[in-house]
Amino acid sequence: MLSGVTFAYGPHAEPVLRGLDLTVPEGNHLAIVGPSGIGKSTLAGLLWPDAGTVTGGGTPAAELAWIGGRGPGADPAGGVFAGTVRENLTYLRPDATRARIAAVGADHLVARLGGLAGEPAPAELSAGERQLVALAGAYPSPAELVVLDGATCHLDPAAERRAEEAFAARGGTLTVIAHRISSALRARRILVLDGAGAAVGDHHSLRSGSPLYRQLLGHWGVGPVEPVAAG
Repeated sequence: MLSGVTFAYGPHAEPVLRGLDLTVPEGNHLAIVGPSGIGKSTLAGLLWPDAGTVTGGGTPAAELAWIGGRGPGADPAGGVFAGTVRENLTYLRPDATRARIAAVGADHLVARLGGLAGEPAPAELSAGERQLVALAGAYPSPAELVVLDGATCHLDPAAERRAEEAFAARGGTLTVIAHRISSALRARRILVLDGAGAAVGDHHSLRSGSPLYRQLLGHWGVGPVEPVAAG
């Protein structure tokens, strides 16, 4: 939950977030959209605002277990390290099962890399392959909050959909910085940032009530579209 959150990058800078109130129910799937540079990533990784509070289930955000594409304690997108595939996929949860590791769709990639005992050179993997390994390693984590900010930008749309749907179904709360309209439509709720305020709702309510959201739909090159069905 965000209550009266204000944040600026410096004491003399204009706030990128001002007096923002937002409640994301536990287990919800939220997409954050807005023009480039509007503060989407700032909000996703915000633990210490200039004013207001950020909490999860009543616990200060800085004390929550979470993983994300950016931010303190994050698992950076593409963050593959030297070692075995197993070490890359289980470092957040050593007892992760093969099924949980494969949930995001990395099983074929794991096989191509020589199985769990394989030792791929990170520099030899494509950007999309590194992201898939990082996502497969993040998925089994017991973290209560997952933030995907740029974590799927090098995946094709089908792979991105499988990964996002897997994270949405794993339990806990999922927040996605949406770079594609499909990511926004998969979410239960969408937060639209415009630099001065914010609007929150589902695709239908925002399409009719938020001029900026309609502009973003036009930027994404889409007209009236139906959101992906829940479940």
